[in-house]
Amino acid sequence: MSVENRASLQKNILVVDDDQDFRWAIGNILQADGYKVTQAQDGEEALKLLEKYVPDLILLDYRMPGRDGISVSADIKKIIPVLPIIMITAYAEIKFAVDAMRIGVYDYVTKPIDNNDLLFTIKRALEKQELVYEVERLRNVLNERTSLCKLMGSSKRISELFKLVEKVAPTIFTVLIEGESGTGKELVARSIHELSEVKKGPFVAVDCGAIPDSLIESELFGYMKGAFTGAYTDKPGQFELADKGTLFLDEIGNLPYQAQQKILRVMQERCIQRLGSRKAKFVQVRIIAATNQPLEKDIESGKFRSDLYFRLKEFSIKVPALRERKEDIPYLAYRFMNEVQQELKKKSQGISKEALQLLASYTWPGNVRELRNVIRQAVLISEENVSIKPMHFVFDSNIIHCTSEIKASVSDDDKGKTLSDIVKSISQTVEKKIITQMLTETKGNKSEAARKLGIDYKTLLRKIKTCQILSHPFLS
Repeated sequence: MSVENRASLQKNILVVDDDQDFRWAIGNILQADGYKVTQAQDGEEALKLLEKYVPDLILLDYRMPGRDGISVSADIKKIIPVLPIIMITAYAEIKFAVDAMRIGVYDYVTKPIDNNDLLFTIKRALEKQELVYEVERLRNVLNERTSLCKLMGSSKRISELFKLVEKVAPTIFTVLIEGESGTGKELVARSIHELSEVKKGPFVAVDCGAIPDSLIESELFGYMKGAFTGAYTDKPGQFELADKGTLFLDEIGNLPYQAQQKILRVMQERCIQRLGSRKAKFVQVRIIAATNQPLEKDIESGKFRSDLYFRLKEFSIKVPALRERKEDIPYLAYRFMNEVQQELKKKSQGISKEALQLLASYTWPGNVRELRNVIRQAVLISEENVSIKPMHFVFDSNIIHCTSEIKASVSDDDKGKTLSDIVKSISQTVEKKIITQMLTETKGNKSEAARKLGIDYKTLLRKIKTCQILSHPFLS
């Protein structure tokens, strides 16, 4: 619970004393000052109450039948260390009250009780407690921000993204996260969840594009035994699994139109109904959705409901593409390199300057996911204790652009070739594409191209001849 919400609630004070008349009198004083009051006649009853609920403060008598206040305080502090306790003691027992403060009791008041002194002490204890909650909240935010920086980088665009996450997370707003594939939309959704009021609840992610249309409703809302052929047992849906937590609907634009209508109804009524069930069930779920394509076009074409769109877009966050925050590339590259080195138990000598320059000049159509794949492959194919060079990079777009060339170069005779021969042929095609692009970039300057590719000049000449790039416009 946020500090703002906590401050707006009526504080609950647990009064623990064996004297019923005293509890009644103190209860009236506290209630007149705006507090809610719960009572317990001894320490054992107080400890049992703490199993069911947590008050904001405890007023605890020192002298009670059975266990005294110090013993009870010690047990309370073991269960809830931050819970403030004020000891009630006779004047002659002040020495024991001071001993109790050493084990964590906040303060003490003496009998006969001075009402103003008691109320002032309670107010001061609760204010200190609010400060503890605020410090803890800020610490959690700082830890989360640090965690996000470790995962995504520290560019200006990402810093702006963090600020939006921090603003919307404590609210109950539904969030629509927009961004290209591979930018980290689920990471942003998880960050919102971790900073939200439901962070202790589940985070359930659903890829709407990976579920067949015929199964989407049973997957989201669940079903009862016998609801359809193959329904051999009751099964909860993703909404139920996310109850009191967050449901992340990734690629929301892939939802069938009929399912969109049902999701809208669930969001409005907060109830779901399993297939084959006559009963509705209340669910308390924070919805976060994501899309890699603007939904406005789907609304215009009638594929996506406008009312659901505006219901989802109470707050929107745009995750920038990697090419829009290239200053994060070196950090991410080294992070992925360190991860795969641990996985493969293999040591590389960093990433060469030329390799980093090539990473920065690339457009990254697959974004962070593509960068991770490129670095993982580079570590795998590079030699032990050698720095990663441009020659170790295989970009996804190069493979995509070369697909037609590869198909054209593979004839029926190639079907009898070994895997090694086929891979070699494909590798040469990709290598030719990379060298050609680099020669274009350097306007035919072979020395500069060799330096950027991380190979020597003679090797480049040999590869130009082997790949038959002699017809390149800058080499003619």
